Amino acid sequence: MFPIIGFVILIVMVFGGFAITGGALEPVMEAIPHEMLIIGGAAVGALVIGNSMKELKAVGGGLVKVFKGPRYKKQDYLDTIFLVSKLMKMLRTEGPIALEPHVEDPTSSAIFSEYPRLLADHTLIALIADTLRLVVVSSGTLDVHAVEEVMDNTIKTHHHEVQGPQTTLQTLADALPALGIVAAVLGVVKTMGSIDKPPAVLGAMIGSALVGTFMGVLLAYGLVAPLAGRLQQIIDADAAIYHTVKQIIIASLHGHPQPLVIEAARSGIAHSNQPGFAEVFDGLRGR
Repeated sequence: MFPIIGFVILIVMVFGGFAITGGALEPVMEAIPHEMLIIGGAAVGALVIGNSMKELKAVGGGLVKVFKGPRYKKQDYLDTIFLVSKLMKMLRTEGPIALEPHVEDPTSSAIFSEYPRLLADHTLIALIADTLRLVVVSSGTLDVHAVEEVMDNTIKTHHHEVQGPQTTLQTLADALPALGIVAAVLGVVKTMGSIDKPPAVLGAMIGSALVGTFMGVLLAYGLVAPLAGRLQQIIDADAAIYHTVKQIIIASLHGHPQPLVIEAARSGIAHSNQPGFAEVFDGLRGR
């Protein structure tokens, strides 16, 4: 919703301000379709040249994220804490053998099945199950720092992958002013071919050419760059849940008491999604 509101404000303020100060909108509106054909076509061509089909689809998915907002809500963080804490408690009290069937096949696990929304998140479940599978296979003899390093690499790889659409959008934003200049130069070339025309006609043609530069800059800094920035915010916000998983597993493997484990997990969650300390403990006692 906010991106749409922002876009409306952008259009109204820019074109409304131009009209209020005495600018004639008709020549601008007349030039925009032609200039956008060049700028938009060049932008699409550049995207196709520089990306595979998979990456282009990911850009579309990234734009959907911008309009939907962060994926994870407060309840998701609570459920993650409950789920991983349960698994670590089973490892501590019943041993690796009892935990093994749950991490080998999470979809058939009674524990994982309590959290269907999390179970549908294959990346999150893989992080939990694959890490604990290492612990199970090693019968709990793995060095905790080695487990932490593996988790860091997994999270880093995932973050790099989801970062792709943001990088593509930012690259496009950086290119749009230059593509606007391309459109403007073509307009100037067209004008120079009509140098024998009356000044009024030449003025209109030059003005039309300058609309290309205007649109390139407006699209870059008024639309695409803000979209890329918002997508980065969402990617960073969603990454917090993976660090929550890591904090619980690593702190538990270090043998820290549960209050410290929970606080280590809570401390990395943004305040908007951060559950209260008592809220977590009350939930754990009821499970």
